[in-house]
Amino acid sequence: MPFEGFSANETFSPLPDTFFRRLLAEIDDLDELKVTLYALWRLTAARGTARFLREEDFVGCGAREVASGLQRAVGRGTLLQVEHESGRFYFLNSPYGRLAAEALRSGRWHPASSTSPPPPPINLFQLYEDNIGPLTPILADAIQDAENTYSTAWVAEAIVIAAKRNKRNWKYIESILKRWEAEGRAEKQDRGDTETDRRTDVRRKVEQFLRK
Repeated sequence: MPFEGFSANETFSPLPDTFFRRLLAEIDDLDELKVTLYALWRLTAARGTARFLREEDFVGCGAREVASGLQRAVGRGTLLQVEHESGRFYFLNSPYGRLAAEALRSGRWHPASSTSPPPPPINLFQLYEDNIGPLTPILADAIQDAENTYSTAWVAEAIVIAAKRNKRNWKYIESILKRWEAEGRAEKQDRGDTETDRRTDVRRKVEQFLRK
């Protein structure tokens, strides 16, 4: 099945310049490339002390691919591998990663109470600008208040829905959030939203056809 293209609500992950200046030309193994990109995505966006990955954290690839890619990435020096009584840990070979790896090796830090870093958090400000329009200080405060009142996931989904319906303004997004809070974000409401989107899409296609 062909790739349908990136959507309008994509967020972007930064990559270090060294990856493009050197590693991209040197890495000639697909497994290593997959593992390296995944580790950069997860570890550069992680917060707190748990900036490590275990082998099982590399989702989207088969076990053989992950094992092969990790072996090559560690051999190249892109990732640091630390054997510990509680498992095998992988750190990015960066200033923070080197310090964390050494702390684990020396026993100054124990990962027992830590968890692997979650996927990169949603940047609601960037999501709003990419899908709705320019961000002003007042809008930024409103988005922050909404995130504190509801949740990041709710605000992100409301922004995406508003963009799909071509209702690109904060009042519409806020009305969605207030309705969800009052009526509940239930499966029934989801079906209603989906049906509304479908009818709107059909009407738009008819109008486009009649204008031809």
